[in-house]
Amino acid sequence: MSGDLTVLDRARLRWRARRGLLENDLIITRFLDAHETQLTETDVQALTLLFEMVDTELLDVLLGRTDLSGPYDTPDIRRLVEQMKAL
Repeated sequence: MSGDLTVLDRARLRWRARRGLLENDLIITRFLDAHETQLTETDVQALTLLFEMVDTELLDVLLGRTDLSGPYDTPDIRRLVEQMKAL
């Protein structure tokens, strides 16, 4: 994948973004609606890793109750989480 995301890439990203907690779904969907067309391959890789988090831990991060840690604490993921929190 290089350059712009294809329609298939976008569909895959949205499918991976589907969460068990409605709150996560709402935050992530709002973020994708606002930023999806500007996402880079690096962003997609960071989001794919972020979406591996357990739902409750992800929600705590998105609501600012806990900080990213371990493999999720990367500059790209921090930047994307900040964008999600700002919406």
